[in-house]
Amino acid sequence: MTRTGGLHSDHRPKQQLPDARKHQIISFIKSGIRIAGYMFIPFNIDVAVTLLIVSEAVGILEEMV
Repeated sequence: MTRTGGLHSDHRPKQQLPDARKHQIISFIKSGIRIAGYMFIPFNIDVAVTLLIVSEAVGILEEMV
């Protein structure tokens, strides 16, 4: 019996905890790319936009570790 009184099993796959160290490293990389993107705004808007888009893609990767 389960804690709620039903007959179903409580065996569920354990949730895997995120790797805090990998998350931190990727976060620093993302921040560095973002800072570089903002620094390029006055000089080359195309490079700035590209870097900011890349930083968002790295942000998605960051959430997956």
